[in-house]
Amino acid sequence: MRTERRLVCRLAIKGRIPKTVMIILFSPSLNTTATKLTSSIMTTYFNYPPKEIQEELARIAKQIVAPGKGILAADESTATCGKRFADIGVENNEDNRRQYRQLLFTADQRLQEHISGVILFHETLYQKGDDGTPLAKLLASKGILAGIKVDKGVVDLMGSEGECTTQGLDDLAARCAQYKKDGCDFAKWRCVLKIGKNTPSYQSILENANVLARYASICQSQRIVPIVEPEILPDGDHDLERCQKVTETVLAAVYKALNDHHVYLEGTLLKPNMVTAGQSCAKKPTAQEIALATVTALRRTVPAAVPGVTFLSGGQSEEEASVNLSAINQVPLLRPWALTFSYGRALQASVLRAWGGKKENVKAAQEELIKRAKANGLAAQAKYVPGSIPSYAANASLFVKSHAY
Repeated sequence: MRTERRLVCRLAIKGRIPKTVMIILFSPSLNTTATKLTSSIMTTYFNYPPKEIQEELARIAKQIVAPGKGILAADESTATCGKRFADIGVENNEDNRRQYRQLLFTADQRLQEHISGVILFHETLYQKGDDGTPLAKLLASKGILAGIKVDKGVVDLMGSEGECTTQGLDDLAARCAQYKKDGCDFAKWRCVLKIGKNTPSYQSILENANVLARYASICQSQRIVPIVEPEILPDGDHDLERCQKVTETVLAAVYKALNDHHVYLEGTLLKPNMVTAGQSCAKKPTAQEIALATVTALRRTVPAAVPGVTFLSGGQSEEEASVNLSAINQVPLLRPWALTFSYGRALQASVLRAWGGKKENVKAAQEELIKRAKANGLAAQAKYVPGSIPSYAANASLFVKSHAY
């Protein structure tokens, strides 16, 4: 100890150690504190959720990505519902939204053969069917897990070139605790990144990765499985290779942040974009090229501890989303995670057009939902044959510029 102090004194004389550090090191009253501070800085202390919570989270995550099953994303905001309803001439009011969600959740037993979970909007969680049964209980009666969208939308990231981050962390723990009591087992939080000449910036990548990690950690503390969604928008004229590199960079940052925040990976799911060329790119890649680029990006960045990857459809048509998912599951490379779907538009486009806001069309609309659910269930098992399950709007483009909801 004396030798160490002599060395410190020599360094201090040469001006290499600040006086404040010297005071701490040589003060008997502060020496113990300094040792503790140094130890806490130098160690890799962590605190995963308790064992029983880990087991619950892992069980829920595995249930969601069971073979041949995926997620119906029905968490559109009131404003987004308004846009969808406007396309079919339906007024955007609370009862019409309730009627539509009831239509989705009361489809017959074939629905649960391919849908393991449904992501709800806050309003939907507390709505009831015509018979007074809460819509969330309708799902539970089918063995379908209820999830909840917990972010509060995107906001501008100041100092960037039109980039954004996502808000909603402030009261997230309290909201998650209540959602768990009300029957939700998983949650979703969406961050958005854009490919441009100078984007996504390092600032945007780091900010959104840390926001996703904080969200995931908070969810797990309340026994809710977090679905981590870093969506890279398809807007732009970038090619497949650029999208792959950006996807790899973003996912690497996300998993570094999840590690830094001690998130229990076995109790999480990832909801990424597929690797595709930009909507304005002149060269359109094949399903096989998209599949290989997507799987390669995941293999380079996503730990094997993650139970599953539930892709977003990202403006692809219903048919494209099914064909590409099936191709992804056919890539002849090791894929340690379940690769399935968490589709909104790619499961609902045909449903909306068949329904048209009319009660007499409910059964026809439910058939469209079941057809697309089956198509994607097969795709998750690499068994979907292109064009084998035609639907009302199978090939209609679902791209929305700068999509926010």
